[in-house]
Amino acid sequence: MDKQTIVFAGGGTGGHIFPAVAMAEALKEMEPEIESVFIGTANKLESRIVPSLGYRFHTVWISGLQRRFTLSNVLFPVKLLVSLLQSRSLLRRLSPAVAVGTGGYVCGPVLFAASRMGIPTLMQEQNSYPGITTRILARFVTETHVAFEETKRHLPPESLVIKSGTPVRVQVGRVESGAAKASFGFHPRSFVVLILGGSLGAASINKAVESIVQRIDDANVCFIWQTGENDFEQYRRWNEKMDSRVKVFPFITDMGEAYAAADVVVCRAGATSLAEVTAAGLPAILVPYPYATARHQHHNASVLVEAGAAEMVEDDNLDRLHDVLQRLITDEERRRVMARNAKRMGHPDAARDLAERILQLARHKGKPA
Repeated sequence: MDKQTIVFAGGGTGGHIFPAVAMAEALKEMEPEIESVFIGTANKLESRIVPSLGYRFHTVWISGLQRRFTLSNVLFPVKLLVSLLQSRSLLRRLSPAVAVGTGGYVCGPVLFAASRMGIPTLMQEQNSYPGITTRILARFVTETHVAFEETKRHLPPESLVIKSGTPVRVQVGRVESGAAKASFGFHPRSFVVLILGGSLGAASINKAVESIVQRIDDANVCFIWQTGENDFEQYRRWNEKMDSRVKVFPFITDMGEAYAAADVVVCRAGATSLAEVTAAGLPAILVPYPYATARHQHHNASVLVEAGAAEMVEDDNLDRLHDVLQRLITDEERRRVMARNAKRMGHPDAARDLAERILQLARHKGKPA
């Protein structure tokens, strides 16, 4: 394939950024001549993450509507018009073969402008209940790809909607479980609980876990505990207090190794976390973030619970976490069933599959392949 440009638009949170990065990385492996260029906003997470990964990054002026009266809401119509004009200008200059959106308000003007300009467009929605941007754009884009079958019923029936999974950067299955456990300083046959408090932190989960590591008095049960940057100093002492049964990190850089070491995962119910957990085929205890927009983490968690792949504990009822975890530790058959169900839901090849769809759109000028 001749050198072509693929534009990715998405941001605001890591859940919108990293699926785009995963697809860009897969494209680079499949077609080294492809250049991936990102469009985001100047004051959000993508403005720091994307340039640090070596990608060209452009910005448009847009933000979401707030639930209360703010100056930002008053300016929204102006921002929307400006962002559409900026998007058209950028797309004319970049002349992409395909424009891809992964959520967040920024992908709205970019993908809408691209669709009006005849550029093939692909939307990737991570959550079981689609965001408002996806619900609007589904009528205009060439293809909408979703992670959950349930998502389809929330989108316009005339839209082309394909279940492809959420692309993740984590490589699962490359490290054997015993070797992964040993790399964290645990016995290769120990039972490992992986706790993911988020990249910035989840104070309520961390507080509950501090109690749990003291209550579970079993030398064979070990904990890999990602507290998040904000809470690390408060909990780092547990690295020395529990005879190496607890390893506390502000952020885990090699998640593939962490998942390989884990027997059970405790985490939020963000789409990327669930994509990784199911790709790894691990039983999970999900604690949905209670303030997520439109309760989308509750929707995500419910899908896994109904499939028998996870347990759910509400954030305001975390005193249940110990008992739920203890039951999973002692019930090997229950874990085996949950792991099997999780594996069935996983899409470990989603990044490559979506990259192939992008290449097909580029080759066929937007006609479904």
